[in-house]
Order: sequence, then C-alpha cells, then structure tokens
Amino acid sequence: MDLGFFDLIFLWITLAVVMAVVVPFTGVLVRFRANYNPKGLHLDEEGTAVPHTGPVVKSYIAMFTRVYRLEGWAGLYKGLMPTAITTFALTIFVVLFLDADKPRRHSKYRAPDSGILGTLFYSILMLIVSLPSTIITYRSITTPAKLGYFNVMQALRVLLTPTERQRPWVLYLTPGLMAAEISHIVWVVVILGPFRRLLLPAFSAPEMKVEGVSVMSIVLYSVLAAVSTAVMTPLEVIATRLAIQRNHASPEYNSVHQEADGSDGEAAEDYGTDEDVIGLREEADPYLGLVDCAKRIVQEEGVMTLYRAWWLTFFGIWSNAFV
Repeated sequence: MDLGFFDLIFLWITLAVVMAVVVPFTGVLVRFRANYNPKGLHLDEEGTAVPHTGPVVKSYIAMFTRVYRLEGWAGLYKGLMPTAITTFALTIFVVLFLDADKPRRHSKYRAPDSGILGTLFYSILMLIVSLPSTIITYRSITTPAKLGYFNVMQALRVLLTPTERQRPWVLYLTPGLMAAEISHIVWVVVILGPFRRLLLPAFSAPEMKVEGVSVMSIVLYSVLAAVSTAVMTPLEVIATRLAIQRNHASPEYNSVHQEADGSDGEAAEDYGTDEDVIGLREEADPYLGLVDCAKRIVQEEGVMTLYRAWWLTFFGIWSNAFV
C-alpha cells in the first residue's frame, strides 16, 4: 500500500516516541557492557603494579543511576542524534525499497521470514548499511565529551580518528567487529528463527493463536532461549567493546579512549565532573579480534563480564516470539 501524508506523520511520531523511551535504556546498556573493570593489578608508566582505580559498577540499575547522577538527562540521551538519523533513514529505505506493502518484522533477535538464505542476505545487508552508524552511536554514548546535537562536524572529529575520517571503510575493518555481528546474525537466522517457527508456529502466523501452543513447546522454546542467551550475550558484549575501539594508522596507537584526537587541535567540552562514568581499556593495548577480546575479558575481568545484562537479551528473544 502507498503511505499517505498522515500515515507518514503518524509513523514519524511513533518512531520519535519509541526513541524517547528506548534511547536512555540502550545508552545505559552500552555503557554497562563497555565498562572496563579488571580484577587484578596493572602496570603504570613506570612499570609499578597498581590496582585499577576506575568505576566499579556491578548492575544495570547501578549504571543507570550513575549516569543520571554524573551527567543528568543529557547523559541519558547521549547517542540520540545518530540513533534518530539511522532509524529514520533505515525506515525510509525499507518503506521505499523493501516491499512496503508487506512490512517486515525485523529486530535484533528476529529477522524477517524470507527463507534462511533470503533472511541472511537481508540481515547482512542491513548490517553493512547500519554498522558505521552503530559505531558512531556507541562512541557518542561512551565519550566523556559533551557533543552538540547539531554540530555534526565537531562530533565526527571527536568520535572518529583522522584515519577513519579519511578512509571511512576502515570502520568495517575494526578487528573482530564484523565477525561478532555476523556470528550474532547467523545464530538468529539459522538457529533461533527456524526453531521458533517449528516450536511456536501459531505465534509466527499473521493472526496469533495462543490456543494452538502446547506447554511442551513453550518449555522447549524456553530452553532454546536460554541457550541462545548464553551464546548471544557474549557476542553483544564483545561487539560493544570492539565498536568503541578506534582505528589509527599506526597499530601501536589503536585507541579505545573516546576523546578528541590531539592531532585535530580541538578539545570538546566535558560534563564538568572529575569522576568518569565508565572506565575504558588503555588505548595502547587494544583487542586484536573477536577471540582475543573474549579471552582478555575472561582473564582480566572474569567470565561473568561476558554476560552483563543477559536478562535483557533473554527478554528480547522471548518478546520477539510474540510479534
């Protein structure tokens, strides 16, 4: 069907309301998973072993209250502009080019039903289109700098290195990031989707019929959701860590610290507090890929760091079985 003027207005209003609600919770989730909190000692510039002095945040709720206390509402809405631009752009792209008369149900935990190969192609295409925006969004959330909503060029100078601005395609070469994202997509499309349609076919139908679902099917899908959570949550944590890891021309200076690059001669205003909201790894010692990131997180911070906010992943898997 063709979308009329009032349909578009309603669509934009709906998206704006959803973002007003979702952006703060997403921003807190990104910071909670990105927060670097090693258990052991580390070496200072003189080679002396010293304990880690960064913030220790042990829960999603604690991170939420910390962000609000240190940065207020402005901090909770960091990442709003790149999220809004990406959401509106992808919505227009889907409406205009991807079968607008039969809207596709698509989310992080559920790809549209177009067969396994078609769904894989669609999901990877959406990943390629949205990955640079995802990187910019995550970095804008974790940066200590206060970025203006409409000062795009200053924000890009803070969030991207000179190498990334001159050669934007290097964002796709961020070590391990594409591997983590594609692994997540493959699990959703090849494992989660087919088993959801097999176990809960009534929920996959255009008209959901609860009476057509057995208790055993719900139990089996709950087990599948638990296993999927165990697989997908580490991938999401790793993808968050890798997305905020910036790319420099020199491999020995691959920064994960989100501040204005000194070569630009421009420093962005911060939030006026001496206390960091989150801690980040030393920029001189980056993760080298997906496996290296997983190993270092386990060695330095403990295996449970890979499962931060796992319950949100589990809720996302289950909620998308009903829509």
